[in-house]
Amino acid sequence: MVAIVERSQLEPKRLPLITNYPSFRKWNKAALDEKLQDDPMCIYVHIPFCTQRCSFCYYKTVDLKERPEVDGYVDSLCKEIEMGVDRFDIGNRPIHAVYFGGGTPSLLKEHHFVKIIETLRNKFKHFESRNQLSVEAEPLTVSKSKMETLAKLGVTRLSMGVQSFNDKIIKLSGRGHDEKQAYRAIDIAQKAGNGQWTINIDLLSGLAGETPETWAESLECALNTGVESITVYKMEAFANTEVYKLGVREETIELPDDEQEIEFMRYAMERFERANYIPWSFFTYTKNGSDESKYISSIWRGMDFYGFGVSAFGSLGDGLLQNTSDLEKYNEIVNQGELPLARGYRFNGLDLIVREVLMGMKLLTLDLKGFKKRHGFKLQTLCGSTLKELADEGFITISEQEVALTSKGILFGDFVGQTLANAIEKAYR
Repeated sequence: MVAIVERSQLEPKRLPLITNYPSFRKWNKAALDEKLQDDPMCIYVHIPFCTQRCSFCYYKTVDLKERPEVDGYVDSLCKEIEMGVDRFDIGNRPIHAVYFGGGTPSLLKEHHFVKIIETLRNKFKHFESRNQLSVEAEPLTVSKSKMETLAKLGVTRLSMGVQSFNDKIIKLSGRGHDEKQAYRAIDIAQKAGNGQWTINIDLLSGLAGETPETWAESLECALNTGVESITVYKMEAFANTEVYKLGVREETIELPDDEQEIEFMRYAMERFERANYIPWSFFTYTKNGSDESKYISSIWRGMDFYGFGVSAFGSLGDGLLQNTSDLEKYNEIVNQGELPLARGYRFNGLDLIVREVLMGMKLLTLDLKGFKKRHGFKLQTLCGSTLKELADEGFITISEQEVALTSKGILFGDFVGQTLANAIEKAYR
């Protein structure tokens, strides 16, 4: 911890009178220049609708079979954008990245995207073509006209939820597409983008029925498409999912155990390395280091972002805020001219430190000099012994500049960040 001067070292005095902290001699022009500039931020837009509910999905989504009013939702979303920008006075802030997530954003019609993006451009003065604009997509919702519209609107990154290229695995996961449709969607997107955007493919390791052979097959299929980025998420069987019901409770489908899933990921890391796909986070690998989700990496580094849409959340300054997750209530509140905010959280000093370490380690390295500049002391003063233990066990390397995940650290994902966060919280008790 920071060194503290004991009371016995100070003599009782009436002077000097302390009027402020820190002393004037520490003030400088550079700090003023920084304050006069608007900090950059990111934007998140949530589209809750899906064509089907996947067996592994634990998010709150809205099935199109329930016939939700999509046009009405888009209208409400645009009204929220207008109100939120005015309420928090963020219209003049530079925009670093924009992300459409879900749900399945790509099931929106072309005119929906036009309306939403035009609203964003009208309200944010610095919503420019050089901003990274990402959209999540699902193979069945990809069409030539829709992709061409997205390209014209300035989309620069498309993230395709494929999960597997094996039809048996796809069927068990409850997805609506098959292998051929996945290839078709990727091909359409690549041609429509015409080099304007990069494409990411999402795969899931540990799906029901997965074997070393089917996993190797999916990896080769993904690499053969030539996409710029491949993300591998670990499938988790949450209690509110179909896969939990069938695989854990009823045991009618077979799920790979933890050791098998670790071997899947270890194989993927080795295969990506041979193909020169370089990681920028512990689960996303990019061709020759060519692509990075600026939205994700920026918010993990603590950049402000605002979330628009039902259940969307954001972070502004020292607090978090989230909209209601009830679609009907969301529309009703917005149409009454109010923001649909439902809850929030105000960070304290410890929260900011823990968040930086926990989320920052997802990006493979943590800048130690930057940490000291932001918080006033070295990370080693909070968790030096834990850092040493993690290094001795082969999870990290430590230099004067940074803490970096090793291959072993990458394999175990959030373990390093969580271990350090626990040590920091313990130091503050």
